[in-house]
Amino acid sequence: MRKLLTILLTCCLTLIQSVYANCPGQIHENVRETPFPQQHNTLYINPSPLLIPLEMKQSDFLQFNLSQDKQFESASSILSENTPWCMFNPHKVLENGTWYWRVRSVSQSGETMPWSKTYTFTVTDDVPQFVTPTFDVFLNNIPKEHTRIYCFLRDSLDNARKNMRQHPDFEPMIAESREALDMDYRTDQAPYSKAGLMYIHTDYLNTAYTLFQRNVYAEKMVQNVRCLLAVDVDTKVINNDFKAGELAYLLACTYETCYERFTEKERTQIEELILTILNQYIPHIINKEEVHIFDNHFWQFTFRHFLQASLAIYDKYPQAKEYLEYSYELWTARAPASGFNRDGNWHNGTAYFSANAITLFYVPTLFSYLTGTDFMQHPWYKNAGMGLAYSWQPGSLSAGFGDGHEQMNPKPLRIRSAFADLIARSTGDPYAAWYSSMNDRYKNEYETRLYRLASGKKRPATTELPENAPKAVWFKDSGEMIANSNLKDSKQNLSLSFHSSPFGSGSHTHSNQNAFNLHYGGKAIYRAVGYYMNFADAHNLLDYRNTRAYNTLLIDGIGQPFTIRAYGYITRMFNGEHISYALGDASNAYCGISEYPMWVKNFENQKLEQSAENGFGKTPLKKYRRHIFLLHPDKVVIYDELEADKAVRWDWLLHSPIKFSIDEAANTLITENKEEKLTSVAQLFSEQECNISQTNRYKADPNEKIAVRGEEFSKSWSLTASFAPSKVNRILTIIQVQADGKQAVEIIRNGNRFQCGNWMIEAELNAKQPASLYIRNVQNKATFSFGKKNPEVNGKTYQCQKADASMLYDKIDGEWKTQEMNDREMQISGKMN
Repeated sequence: MRKLLTILLTCCLTLIQSVYANCPGQIHENVRETPFPQQHNTLYINPSPLLIPLEMKQSDFLQFNLSQDKQFESASSILSENTPWCMFNPHKVLENGTWYWRVRSVSQSGETMPWSKTYTFTVTDDVPQFVTPTFDVFLNNIPKEHTRIYCFLRDSLDNARKNMRQHPDFEPMIAESREALDMDYRTDQAPYSKAGLMYIHTDYLNTAYTLFQRNVYAEKMVQNVRCLLAVDVDTKVINNDFKAGELAYLLACTYETCYERFTEKERTQIEELILTILNQYIPHIINKEEVHIFDNHFWQFTFRHFLQASLAIYDKYPQAKEYLEYSYELWTARAPASGFNRDGNWHNGTAYFSANAITLFYVPTLFSYLTGTDFMQHPWYKNAGMGLAYSWQPGSLSAGFGDGHEQMNPKPLRIRSAFADLIARSTGDPYAAWYSSMNDRYKNEYETRLYRLASGKKRPATTELPENAPKAVWFKDSGEMIANSNLKDSKQNLSLSFHSSPFGSGSHTHSNQNAFNLHYGGKAIYRAVGYYMNFADAHNLLDYRNTRAYNTLLIDGIGQPFTIRAYGYITRMFNGEHISYALGDASNAYCGISEYPMWVKNFENQKLEQSAENGFGKTPLKKYRRHIFLLHPDKVVIYDELEADKAVRWDWLLHSPIKFSIDEAANTLITENKEEKLTSVAQLFSEQECNISQTNRYKADPNEKIAVRGEEFSKSWSLTASFAPSKVNRILTIIQVQADGKQAVEIIRNGNRFQCGNWMIEAELNAKQPASLYIRNVQNKATFSFGKKNPEVNGKTYQCQKADASMLYDKIDGEWKTQEMNDREMQISGKMN
């Protein structure tokens, strides 16, 4: 029997090792290295764009060939026009089955180069469909007259003007327009230095003029632009992408709104200035943005502003028309969230969604109006309301991953409220309606005011959170699970957020795979530490975005590098009435150092090395899988499966705004918030000895002299539980959160069995045995099992299809049922190893 067991264990280990050996070096490519899609790739949308690395472009243009006939001879085969960029959108639903495609380069003179190899991919029913019209549909519907930038409001303006004085935005609009009227740039010797303020005032004045049609607003807009035309352009403004975009917009918006008020010479000056800006950036944007995973600055503001500027002058300048077409095709191929995200959550850091919000609403609104196709039917938009509602709940801290996670606003950012309001008005999304009613800061948001005043779109009459709102949501593509004990009652809600992202680390995301945050009543119990002072200072590199700042692991003191290669993945998730569960895999996240030139330069500028001392370098890690649960209403369980090629020290991390009381003999960690009458007790269990320490110091302190974001520089506490070196380890953590002065129950241990109130937990901690976990509520019979072939479920034996499957018996969607799940396949957009 023992021999048979040994053989079975050996087979299981061999299977596991083969699975991990076939894991990709990266799920997504930072800059495209391989053509997409191919057979090993996931189709995120139907029709899928065809994308190639820039290196495959050997001449001026590219021509794509797509067919279900591998000889490309059928009449239904698609042969694209010559295109200067590295992407092609079919603009039609692709039928189920195998598709073949290839690409070739074409010179300006028409000389064709040989076709590339033929690539294949398969379309199936489960790929969501979203089809956009061809560019000529968009182009032919652009109004010949001005204004074009806000052409989607023209049909509702007459009614809006009749009723605007009763609109809640009316008084703020008047106040803003008066502020803009009072500003006089004519005496300013360097008006370009005020272009940022003039940009804001342009919006104020344009909103007022659009509604009132009174000359005073238009004349002020003209006056402001004439101040710019009277002096030489300031290259400092032109050379900054954000400032250049703002300048392009204020020029284009004024040009359109006040077209007849300018002389022909002035119009030409404005056009040439807009063109100067576009020509400075367009050559560097085309063939870059379509092959980059996500250039955050470009997508935040620059894309929208250059699109608006091109729209104003496209019929006079071929370069502007080219950029207009590129923008349309690029949005179709790579938007609204990198092109590889359909879940409604923001993949580039929760707080930084705000920088993208206006663009994320404006562009589909414009495109929908001009094409007659609703661009908000894209899957990401269908899920955006839920993404807003769960990732930064009203009256709470955000889920807490990425730049800006520490923001202590009493409500989520104003622009999030405004975006939710716009989505609610445009689509009727119930989560967006609830979110913006609970967080009504949209009423003070100026960039979206014109739409609220002029669109005629009303807020939904019902603003209640949907009755079937899930306790836990899985944002599959961005890699987060968020579970709540009571989303409707923010003051009593225990909220668990868990992050393991296929996008890895970089841009505004951090090195935090398999990290979690825990909040009660919107306030932090356990949460990442540090401050966003600067994108590249020592505090940012060694603390804030470093793995050591998060509730995850270090391997011999080494964390995850700043690279998309350092990815995680949530492979399983259950959403039960009593048990919320996710399984995150960060086995590939501890992969050395960052290779990106930006991060290499940032380290060099700070005279720092990506060394083991600073938390970077190779590790022998083979497996880091974290099972995490919210056992409703007040307990969190974490079970870590850890393996390495050689013995390593496992540094288990936990961070709190309150100093820990540590019982090292029992591996018990207590934080007590006396003001909030809130206590958390965390207990660690493992067969490895553990040494626990805590500190309220950083490797590099934040520079308080450059604090401009309203930071509260309170000292947080960072705890490290260092487990003795071993090749394999299992760590069980049981957390109890008690409010209103209540006491945590005593955990009664009997070997690998732990009784915690009504919850019985059985965890395999012997590293020589296969990992397994069994959780059962003795009162309501809710049950979870992992690693057991025949677990007991509600008094009966349940037979799992696979030994390492996760199984849940719980009330799901109002009905008691059993669910079983194995690992979700990785949704790969790059290459395999």
